[in-house]
Amino acid sequence: MGTEATSKSTSGCDGKKKYKTHVVLNVYDLTPLNNYMYWFGLGIFHSGIEVHGKEYGFGAHDFPASGVFEVEPKKCPGFVYRCSVPLGQINMHPSEFRTFIENLASEYHGDTYHLISKNCNHFTDDVSRRLTGKRVPGWVNRLARLGALCSCLLPESLQVTTVKQMPEYHECSEDEVAETLSTATPRESTEIDDQEKRLLAESEDVSFIKESQVKQN
Repeated sequence: MGTEATSKSTSGCDGKKKYKTHVVLNVYDLTPLNNYMYWFGLGIFHSGIEVHGKEYGFGAHDFPASGVFEVEPKKCPGFVYRCSVPLGQINMHPSEFRTFIENLASEYHGDTYHLISKNCNHFTDDVSRRLTGKRVPGWVNRLARLGALCSCLLPESLQVTTVKQMPEYHECSEDEVAETLSTATPRESTEIDDQEKRLLAESEDVSFIKESQVKQN
């Protein structure tokens, strides 16, 4: 049983409400091989951060817009839930956290996703450090760090994005869509694995976070 990231509102001595909530890392398997690789401290994982009863992750699409998305905890479509890791507690109002995640979304555009240097686990590690001062366990993203030293460690069949779809809020013309389809290579259009097909089929369960338009100094 994992730790539930529930929120609790209480009043402090100064009369101000405290909004304590758990910060939880939810980890998923991207391949059945994890059942064997896990015992060697390796594995290919997706992870999301659960705060205030919602889970947030980072995935790829083809546009310079937020790749941060929201799903129900432990139910990210297309992956097999493995475990939850408690990262600590924070005292943050839900609206304050929403502002935080929208600001962060401007740093994680879908077209900047990279399996080795900027993946979903880099995102959750960044969120954890900013919220709690703690990093996620090293084994969650160890294969990416090894891959940075030797990219051939990761087979081409696993060089896929965790979430690849168009953000619902992105406004584009029919010409833009046609251009995107016409420039796709045969490999992009035909070699999508079963995992990604499941994600596309269940995309209604994924809601992208609209990034804040306020520029940070």
